[in-house]
Parts: sequence; C-alpha cells; structure tokens
Amino acid sequence: MKILLTGATGYIGKRLLPVLLKLGHEVVCCVRDKKRFPSEGIYRHPNISLFEANFLRDIPSPEAIKDIDAAYYLIHSMSVNIGDFIKLEELSANNFISLVKQTAAKQIIYLGGITNEENLSQHLASRKNVEVILSSGEIPLTTIKAGIIVGSGSASFEIIRDLVEKLPLMITPKWLNTKCQPIAIRNVLEFLSGVLLKPETFNQSYDIGGPDVLTYKEMLLQFAAVRGLKRHIYTIPIMTPRISSYWLYFVTATSYKLAVNLVHSMKVEVVAKDNRLEKLLGIQSISYKDAVKLAFQKIDQNNVVSSWKDSLISSYVDNSLLEHVNVPSFGCFTDKKLKPITGSVDQVLDNIWSIGGERGWYYGDWLWNIRGFMDKVLGGVGLRRGRTNLNTINTGDTLDFWRVLAADKPNKRLLLYAEMKLPGEAWLEFRIIEKEEKYYLQQTATFRSKGLLSRFYWYSLLPFHIFIFNGMAENIVSYKNK
Repeated sequence: MKILLTGATGYIGKRLLPVLLKLGHEVVCCVRDKKRFPSEGIYRHPNISLFEANFLRDIPSPEAIKDIDAAYYLIHSMSVNIGDFIKLEELSANNFISLVKQTAAKQIIYLGGITNEENLSQHLASRKNVEVILSSGEIPLTTIKAGIIVGSGSASFEIIRDLVEKLPLMITPKWLNTKCQPIAIRNVLEFLSGVLLKPETFNQSYDIGGPDVLTYKEMLLQFAAVRGLKRHIYTIPIMTPRISSYWLYFVTATSYKLAVNLVHSMKVEVVAKDNRLEKLLGIQSISYKDAVKLAFQKIDQNNVVSSWKDSLISSYVDNSLLEHVNVPSFGCFTDKKLKPITGSVDQVLDNIWSIGGERGWYYGDWLWNIRGFMDKVLGGVGLRRGRTNLNTINTGDTLDFWRVLAADKPNKRLLLYAEMKLPGEAWLEFRIIEKEEKYYLQQTATFRSKGLLSRFYWYSLLPFHIFIFNGMAENIVSYKNK
C-alpha cells in the first residue's frame, strides 16, 4: 500500500517510518523542505519518496500522491508563539483536507491528545479542534489520542530526565499532583500502524494509555527509582503558571514557549477512558517503569532515532531558517582558520561529526557553558539541548545552541547556524579541503551584523574568538579517540 506520512521529520514520524517500511508499505514522506530530509541509512530505502508541502501556504498539486491508500496527520505546533498555534493548526488541517480529498485515500489517521476534561488548555483544545476539522471531510478518520509519551528523545521524557538527574530536592507547583496516563512510544507506534486500513476503526476515536495512572510527582519518583536516585519532592500552591514556566525553562532544555504550553496542559488530567483498541489490536501495554528502562537502553546504545529538539515545528509559519544555508560573504565579519591535517582525514572528519553535546567544542568548554547560561537568561535556547546522537548528524538537527543547515559527510562539510540570542546572525562552517596534495581543516565563523550594537558585540568578543576558534581548530585536527 502507498501511505502519505506528514510530519516525517518529526519525533513520531521518524519512528513510524521504519515501522511502515518493515510492513512492506510504500511511504511518501511529506516534508516542507526536501533538503532537510536525511539521506543516509534507512532514509535511502527504495520504498521512500518525497512530497514537498507547507500546509500554511499554497496547497501543492496532488498529482504525485493521487494514488495513496491512506494518510497520517502528524503535524503539531506546540512550541509556536503562545496563542498563535490555534489558528496555525486550524489552517494547516484545513489545507491538508483540501489536498487529501483530491486523492484516492481511504483513511486518515490522526494522533491527537486526550481531551476528556471540560476545561481544556489551549493546546488540548486546539488538538480537539483539529480532530473536528479532519473528520469534516468525506475520508474516514481514525483518531488516536495519547497523553504523555515515554521514549528516548520525547519532550516529556527529556524534561523529566532533566529534573530528576539535576535536582535531588524539588520545590514544585501543585500541578505535579495532576493525574495522567503515560504510554510507551513502542505502544504508540503499534497503535498507529495497527489501525492502518482496518475498516472497523474508520470514523472512530480512541484514547490510548499505558497500564499506570500516575501523578506527575509519581512519575518523577518512579523515574528516579529506575535510575537508582533518591529524590525528595514537595509541592506548594503559590507557584503561578508564569513562575512554573520559568522553573521548567531554566532547569530543563525546553524553550519558554513550550514550557508555557506544557504548564497549562499539565493542569488538565489526561487519563484514557477505555482500552478497547488495545483489545482489538492485541497490544500488550508497557508499564511506565519498563518504558523508562527501554528508553535508556536506546540512549545507552547511542540509538536514539529522533528527538523533539530536532523538529522544526511543522506548522510554524516562519520557515526562513533553511534559507540561511547560503552563507553571506558581503558586509560580514569572518574568522577563518586553516589547519593542516597530518594524521588521518577520516579521524578529523569523525571529530567534526562528534562536536557538541557530551564531546563539547574541543576548546574552552567552560566559556561555551557561560555563553549558554547567558543565552538562557536572555530567553534563548541555551546550551543544554545537546545532540540526539553521539556521532550522527542530519540536516535540521539541533547541536546545543546551533542548528545544522548542512551535514554533507561525503563532501566533508558541516554548516551550523546560531539559534542563540544575538544582535545579528552567525554561522560556523567546517570543511576538509585539499590543496597541493595536502588536506586541511578550514573552519570559518561568519557574523552578519545588524547595526552599531552588533558591531560592538563582535569586536568586544574578538579576543575570546582568537583563542576559542584557534584552539578549537587545533584540537579538532589533533584529537584522537581513545
């Protein structure tokens, strides 16, 4: 069967793709920018094709997907500006329906959120509204609703991990006593693939959840128990949503916008009403503690398939980030280092591909950490996002407070774009070039200023750049894996 997969580069989409391929389906990956789609490993599978579409803009021609049998709608916008995502999600869903109704699709499968409470957060209300829009067309809709998804790289998992591993004692807001029903990512994928073109699931809506109904406090404590950590948590009623959002923002790797949306959603109970789909598909639900253990198996094996931090929000109206792939040369400040490679070129290339995260930046990591803290204080992303995989980089991935614009290993080029708070724009590029039968590392930092303040910023940091960028280039060339 031929399946249209929207959100193919998102957290769920990246994990559902190999499941569909294993089942023998032909998958059309719907992406906003084909250049961002990974080009190695499973992504070179012959049953994968690409379809470029931005559902916040003009609807593309459906000719390439006219013969699809079903479509997954996995587009989400929780990190978008507070309040904006409701209109954006509505527009995206309407445009998706307009496109898919021109195809032969017999089913739409939508992953939403559990919405059984009367008073919903804006985020959950938007998820419910999207379901209404998707069900308004003639194509049968199957809705699967989940709460907290537990898996390596998921937003909820990584936030809980940050809190538990960093804070032995937590003074927390009262919403930690809210009940939820977490579910393992493996079970979510079983449900999503299990309902595919099953007529009995057409025009049906299902809540899904694991076997445990827990408060967020209990989730934190059970997570700590799995990790062998002793933690003390006390809830107080005086933390406002704003203070709670700042608490999450500064302690974890989440953005402030996402923290606000999470706080408002965490005040609403997300408990599944029934498990009839579990029985219909014969799925064995995984406990919360076992889901955490499975997630850490993936982390320990350096086999994290996807992370919420890597997603360029699918319904974010500003898609300008990937337009920065061409580094400007006029009106810019540059710092270029050229270092001869006397050892293995492959080793140097591996060093480039391992930069950031646990490996660090090869020189002056304490200075990078200070810059990350300053960025967090100013409302930026900070340095704590790390990287999804220790030695694999794909275009579009996050790398601490950088975004990967180009990861071309065959041509020995890595291009990063700064997502930190800056009075301008910044790029950091690594290339291995050949000159006169010798190989060199060419490292280029580029800064495009925006006014007098940004010029002062560059010159004030120039002494640090001399040491940091030179030391970084030297160590990338000389570093050897133990």
